[in-house]
Amino acid sequence: MQARDIAFYEDPSLDAVVERIDHAFNGLNKLPGKAGAALNSNEWLMSIRSRISIPGGTCEFDLPAYYAWQQLPAKRRRADLLQWVSPLMPLAEALQVLLGLLRDSGAPHKVMALGGQYSQSLAAGRVFQLMRVRLESDAEIVPEISGHRLMVQVRLMRQEADGRLRPATDDTAFELTLCA
Repeated sequence: MQARDIAFYEDPSLDAVVERIDHAFNGLNKLPGKAGAALNSNEWLMSIRSRISIPGGTCEFDLPAYYAWQQLPAKRRRADLLQWVSPLMPLAEALQVLLGLLRDSGAPHKVMALGGQYSQSLAAGRVFQLMRVRLESDAEIVPEISGHRLMVQVRLMRQEADGRLRPATDDTAFELTLCA
């Protein structure tokens, strides 16, 4: 019996994915305490949060500091916003990696919505985490998507001149991807 050399080939795309996962993981591990805790401890932001759901609650007489902030130059407001979201960036990066992997896990299929309706039964025991629908950009239709563990349905809608969505009745081809 002869010894054989076994060559291991590195897949550059796999290395890139592993590197992105490691980077996101390290970013999450460096987060101090709970994610978003710094925002919850900012009194000024919390005062806006408590008033934003009240009609007129963010008016200049209710939140004069917020009104004054809105009058600041755009460059300063942008810097403030970037400072506030910076503690959340490791979460955003991790979510981008996760969603990217999930989106790439499915294979797109061309399907036809007959009369603007499409439904597909799902195999029992097969679990999908995400459904992607890709329409032609010039189609001027909007998908209305519903589903559960056994079936997915896509109803194509067209926006009328009055702004309301109405069911589209044309046969329309689109791309459907079920991602596990």
